[in-house]
Amino acid sequence: MKRWIGVVLAAVLAGVAVVAVVLGNRGPEAPEPSVVRGVIGSEKKPFFDDPAVRAAFARHGLRVEVDTAGSRQIATDVDLGRYAFAFPSSAPAAEKIKRDRGATTTFSPFYSPMAVATFEPITKLLAKAGLLNNSGKGPQLLDIRKYLELTAKGTRWDQIPGNDVYRARKRVLLTTTDIRTSNSAAMYLAALGYVANGENVITSDAQIARIAPVLTPVVLDQGFSETTSEASFDDYLALGAGKTPMLVVYEAQYLSHVFARDGAIRPDMRLVYPSPTVLSKHTLVPLSAPGARVGELLTGDPELRSLAAAHGFRTADPRAFADRAAAAGAPVADLVDVVEPPVYERLDKLITTIDASRP
Repeated sequence: MKRWIGVVLAAVLAGVAVVAVVLGNRGPEAPEPSVVRGVIGSEKKPFFDDPAVRAAFARHGLRVEVDTAGSRQIATDVDLGRYAFAFPSSAPAAEKIKRDRGATTTFSPFYSPMAVATFEPITKLLAKAGLLNNSGKGPQLLDIRKYLELTAKGTRWDQIPGNDVYRARKRVLLTTTDIRTSNSAAMYLAALGYVANGENVITSDAQIARIAPVLTPVVLDQGFSETTSEASFDDYLALGAGKTPMLVVYEAQYLSHVFARDGAIRPDMRLVYPSPTVLSKHTLVPLSAPGARVGELLTGDPELRSLAAAHGFRTADPRAFADRAAAAGAPVADLVDVVEPPVYERLDKLITTIDASRP
């Protein structure tokens, strides 16, 4: 009996030794990534959802989780106490958040000019109407001054001479998101306001009172507007020119699909640039130390910068974006005719003045 007990004990000890060796070879378990939560403009969600982006953050010990909202909503309505960072799509909105929350710094890891997603038959009509010009380097430019002159006349698509491709009876109007909630619409309005204000940035309430009647029908006569840029761009991709002949977008929304070669951008789709345009400077406001770490990584980590370029954003490394555009054969603007948006309070005043005319 004693001999059998000894055999059993030996077997147990051998098993313990094997387990110890295996565990020793595995080494210590990698720590769980720290969860950092932020609220972002909806156009950046595909970037944050990208498995490669998630993996890049994980290598730095972070799991970044995001909620989306219109960028203007982030600055005014969202309970930011729940988040480590706010990441709207414009510098004016970020500056308001910074002031309101007492933040000491911001990060601007990437930017995107405002552009217009449209279709080849529409570009031909716009050229016939004198609104669309070739920049000489590939991308076509939409003359905002001539556009405002056309909209002031209430011109409809079927009134454009020689139109035999898009005989819609609705007015020639760019489609935007809701100016009350979305930054893309606000940036578009900033470009219109600059031109309507004699090619000057809006700086006073008197200027707003003078130009608001010019801009109100251009904004409100569109009818229903989506609250986020991602929703409106999905409509453009899925429903075509019948629903949205011309949509104000972030350049990155369009180019991210071109760079990915995922088939979402069909051969008849085109990207043109307003002249002048406005840069949407995606600006992260850290609300805690972990939020600041996200901003640091987005700004300084080469892998995350490269991934941002893959999603169509322009970064501090212009070559990363230019190389992807060249590889995809995508003509992109050199961004010469760019104007600054008004400060947040002036732009907000213009929006509320226009909105007050809503039926």
